[in-house]
Amino acid sequence: MFLVSSKTYKLINRTLSSPSTSSLRSLSPFSTAYNSHIRSFGSSANNKLSEPFNYEHDTKYAAEQPISFWDEVATKYVQWNKRYDQVMGGNESNPEWYKGGMLNMCNLALDVNVKNPVTKNQLALIQETPARGIVHKLTYEELWDQVCLFARALQNLGVQKGDRVVIYMPMINHSVIAMLACARLGATHSVVFGGFASPQLATRIDHCKPKVVVSANFGVEGHKFNHYTTLLEKALQLCSHKPDHVVVYNRTDCIPDTPSPPIPNALDWNMLIKGLQPLRDYTLVETSHPLYILYTSGTTGNPKGIVRDTGGYAVALNYAMRNCFGLKQGDVFFGSSDVGWVVGHTVSVYGPLMAGMTSIIFEGKPVIPDAGVYFKLIEKYRAKGLFSAPTAIRAIHRDDPDGKLAAKYDLSSLIATWLGGERLDAATFNYLTNATKRPVLDSYWSSESGWPMITNPSGQIPIKISCTGKPVPGYQYHVLNPKSEHLGEGQIGELCVKLPVPPGFVNTLYLNHEGYKQAYLNAYPGYMRTADSGYYDKDGYFYVMSRVDDIINVSGHRLSTGAIEEVITAHPKVVECAVIGIHDEIKGEVPFGLVVLKPQFKDDHEQVERDLIKSVREVIGPVATFKKVISVARLPKTRSGKILRNILRKMYNKEEYSVPPTIEDMDVLKEVQQEYDEYQKTLSEHEKQKHHH
Repeated sequence: MFLVSSKTYKLINRTLSSPSTSSLRSLSPFSTAYNSHIRSFGSSANNKLSEPFNYEHDTKYAAEQPISFWDEVATKYVQWNKRYDQVMGGNESNPEWYKGGMLNMCNLALDVNVKNPVTKNQLALIQETPARGIVHKLTYEELWDQVCLFARALQNLGVQKGDRVVIYMPMINHSVIAMLACARLGATHSVVFGGFASPQLATRIDHCKPKVVVSANFGVEGHKFNHYTTLLEKALQLCSHKPDHVVVYNRTDCIPDTPSPPIPNALDWNMLIKGLQPLRDYTLVETSHPLYILYTSGTTGNPKGIVRDTGGYAVALNYAMRNCFGLKQGDVFFGSSDVGWVVGHTVSVYGPLMAGMTSIIFEGKPVIPDAGVYFKLIEKYRAKGLFSAPTAIRAIHRDDPDGKLAAKYDLSSLIATWLGGERLDAATFNYLTNATKRPVLDSYWSSESGWPMITNPSGQIPIKISCTGKPVPGYQYHVLNPKSEHLGEGQIGELCVKLPVPPGFVNTLYLNHEGYKQAYLNAYPGYMRTADSGYYDKDGYFYVMSRVDDIINVSGHRLSTGAIEEVITAHPKVVECAVIGIHDEIKGEVPFGLVVLKPQFKDDHEQVERDLIKSVREVIGPVATFKKVISVARLPKTRSGKILRNILRKMYNKEEYSVPPTIEDMDVLKEVQQEYDEYQKTLSEHEKQKHHH
């Protein structure tokens, strides 16, 4: 195991911190005003849920009395139509939280708020499509009306409790309406990200066999249009399962470059709801009833469908929105993730609506019309929280390196920004902290968890740069080696969750429970594996480094590529990077760096390379043997922002690889391959000259 000493901790923090942000590491991250809003809960003698939220108290309560803790959370935040008989049934490996309870998620998100005079006329959704100047707003009552109408339309098409509905739509309010209408009927929705091509959509349709597919004619992607009907029609031709109906919402809020081709026999959304009476009743479902199936990105072979239960998810999200994010009823939350991903489900739809907040539905890219668009929306709607990905912030950093656009806007409403989906590097942290003058908090979760697992809950722990944070109350994390042995402070291993997992966490895969046990439970008895590597420090902070596959073995030393990337991104001329392990005849593997330089420094590659080799040697040590760096224009990524390191490694090592359906731009692979070929040709020529001499 690669040991990170306390001396190395200090050196990494000192190397990566800028003078303007280093002080944050030892201070409470939120303002005095906000700290008074979440002031410490004085006494924990009664072992009851803290009010206001207190991280240390709830963590202790959840660890010592988990049944009592989750019972109290469920009672405090969720309106049950029939109270559960058991807080947790089943067993540790397959917990059945809130067994016997009955409820409806659409009721919790809408009806409860419509009955409340405080939230009834409050904005629920704000759709913003900045590239086209489009804004659509819905109050809770207006959203309720639209959902009840579409639920009636789906009911008339034969959709009922237990049926599946596939939703393939852009980031518009009607995507949320479709999701909530399914939940109202007790139907299970499966949202497929609009960036997926026809074959991936067809695979998902075949696997979950929906009664109805709901789509839109087009979506706006930056300056371009994505014609959903074209992709859907091809998918329907490819799949063997034929849905009973296809419903298309035909947008008229802007005119695309070319009309979207109509799908034969598809039903028009607006014609379908015309003259209908809204469905004010809702279908009660059991706690364990699947609210949605979400297929994880990059799956191969059998589709990997995450099944989310209704009751546990309702409890977990209510707790998370109020206590992980420190927000309350009436606050505006800007979750920039697509609803095709788990973060979109949680922080754009179900989480904020159940908590009575206003959710911004963002259709676009973080740098269009310009790199200040996120900040403009924060000012415009006085948003309290922003949830985004480091990739999006790096794109903003690239286009607005000095933060001049951010400085134009009043961001005083912002409590904090949370970033997730990938490691938060120090350069991105420093840039966003300086640009917003607000805390930037890492947030680690997964499609499987459905809500944050490690973060800085309500900003109640001091920030450490390059550190993910501490486990959310209810999660007990351990670092294990392949023999299931517990590793000590500073030792890198696999992060695992002690069973049972908290409410809201997946406990099966759709139509593949054996596959679930094989993927998550069998490797470490008594624990849920995450397939992520990391370590913890003396203060109980966790550092999530990389996927387990991103650990490289240099002369028997296990090194995290993430630790090396952390040093590289601290360089002021580097926008982002990827480190991979490449074959070496002597050492087995050695790290190889790909860097994207800021435009004004694109010709400084040789000097940057020398700087990086020196920095890695100083921070990680000579053991890293880091001596190879190339400059590329772009890195290949999925549409959710994950860098395809595994493909980069296989490309360099001339191994076969398959391109995941989630890739954002295939052309990037050709660009990188060209850089590889030139680099390897140069190496070959050097070897020949060396042998000649």
